[in-house]
Amino acid sequence: MPAQPPWLDLCAADALDPAAPLRVEQAGTAYAVFLLDGAVHVTQDGCTHGPGSLAEGYVDGQEIECPFHQGRFHIPTGRPTAPPCTIPLRTWPARVIAGRVCIDPAASTPPAGAA
Repeated sequence: MPAQPPWLDLCAADALDPAAPLRVEQAGTAYAVFLLDGAVHVTQDGCTHGPGSLAEGYVDGQEIECPFHQGRFHIPTGRPTAPPCTIPLRTWPARVIAGRVCIDPAASTPPAGAA
């Protein structure tokens, strides 16, 4: 039987609001947690272009607009969709386990340290 990933508990699933991401800090990392069309998505909270917190950004469909320079990212993939952002966000697959949003911190895309 394969080993289970070391799930990191981020927050209660019922704390999520489709209109506003939730910023969560766990294990030294800041995450932005999104609820889109019933699916939970997790990205890094910090914009890859500047000091903006994506949890303070504006959700438009499946995109998040950074409040700092108004760059945009596709939430499910982390792909930049509008300048000045050009570097993708780290994303993590999320699961709801017993009413809690959890991620495997080692399963980010792109992996930590990737260029």
